[in-house]
Amino acid sequence: MFVKTVSKSLFLLISLVIITCIIYPGILWIIGQGFFPFQANGSMLYNSENKPIGSKLIAQPFTKDEFFQPRPSAASYDASASASSALAPSNYALRARIASSIGAVAKYQNGQSITSDIEKWFKENLYQGKSNIVSQWATLHNSLATAWINADPSHSAYVDQWTKTHPEMVKQFIRDNPSITQPKAVDLAVVFFQNFSKENPGKFPSSINQTVNGKTESTIQPTINDSDIQSLFFDMWRQDNPDMLLQTIPSDFVTTSASGLDPHISLENANYQLDRVASKWATHLKRNPKDVRNEIEEMIKANASAPLGGLAGEKFVNVLELNIELEKRFGPPL
Repeated sequence: MFVKTVSKSLFLLISLVIITCIIYPGILWIIGQGFFPFQANGSMLYNSENKPIGSKLIAQPFTKDEFFQPRPSAASYDASASASSALAPSNYALRARIASSIGAVAKYQNGQSITSDIEKWFKENLYQGKSNIVSQWATLHNSLATAWINADPSHSAYVDQWTKTHPEMVKQFIRDNPSITQPKAVDLAVVFFQNFSKENPGKFPSSINQTVNGKTESTIQPTINDSDIQSLFFDMWRQDNPDMLLQTIPSDFVTTSASGLDPHISLENANYQLDRVASKWATHLKRNPKDVRNEIEEMIKANASAPLGGLAGEKFVNVLELNIELEKRFGPPL
């Protein structure tokens, strides 16, 4: 009886292993490779040199202005770390991130960029009628000041150097915060910016490339015009200039998707980026900007689609597919 029971159990086990681990996966593999090879192999896309550069289903970052940009990603476009930012609308970190994205691209309704006006306002060193903009920024939003320190090793090195020339301020910080006996650069972020604002009114510490002995080195210096100023202080400028009429920016240009990996952008977003992309390609190709713009606009229309074959929802564009088409038609950017 025991032998009979064991033999039946083994037969059942072996049968299930063969069915579930060999036959079933084998059937799915045959169906996938025979009828859906593109989807079964990860929906991979290839560049002009026929090299795989990414999946149609996963967003990836593009840094060159010749290409369209995907939605921001809270997961840094890492498919193994898919996640949203999970920040509530009341969280200033969300407002600051969106504001920093808008600051570098925002325009007035007449199409004029606002960047020069932000820099002019910043140089006056007044916010809400009070002086020392940078000091107010760091005091009101110490998490942003800390984030600037952590953003690049050269930033923390710059603050470390500042501590050597301002020992009394470091000692005062320790007296005010007895639990921190050996403060690091991030601990001193607010104190550093408060002092920097007084010593360098209307300026911000930014990276400057310099050539020393034939080598290009990046150093931090006080500047009056930089992308950091346009991005970090756009929100404060907007609060000081609430009546200025700006162009509407597509929401998906500045907001992340739930997964952080959405490969699509809205048709409105693609058209919003069109002028930048077309201008860069026209300069690169030395062609008429209007002709290049018309070509890329047609490419956008050809790549745009809506869910269920156009029966539902708004039209969207797959960023990777569109950028591949750009490279295939115009060649690699400089």
